[in-house]
Amino acid sequence: VQLQASGGGLVQAGGSLRLSCAASRRGLSGYALGWFRQAPGKEREFVAAISWPGTRTFYAQSVKGRFTISRDNVNDTMYLQMNRLQPEDTALYYCARRPSQAVGNTATEYADWGQGTLVTVSS
Repeated sequence: VQLQASGGGLVQAGGSLRLSCAASRRGLSGYALGWFRQAPGKEREFVAAISWPGTRTFYAQSVKGRFTISRDNVNDTMYLQMNRLQPEDTALYYCARRPSQAVGNTATEYADWGQGTLVTVSS
């Protein structure tokens, strides 16, 4: 399966962006999904995860209350609504698929990854 993340861009601090993740051949259906990010010079870190079919979500402490993960199972798409963005949110954001229905918060639990979409937050 191929995952495709989109929706990144340049935004001022305090602004909002919504990222989307889609996959070929209804590849998101039946799986837990996650968002991760990697800033320049830093390791990839967990951002948020959502179970199948979407009853459970889990967030990194750094984004809790500002970001919302969701999924549209009819259109087989996942979203990350990011509000009150800060410069420290600047990173390449990846969507990923976990071979399970339950949420996970470590990169090693995810088997399939998209190519990433860049989010840049200016101060």
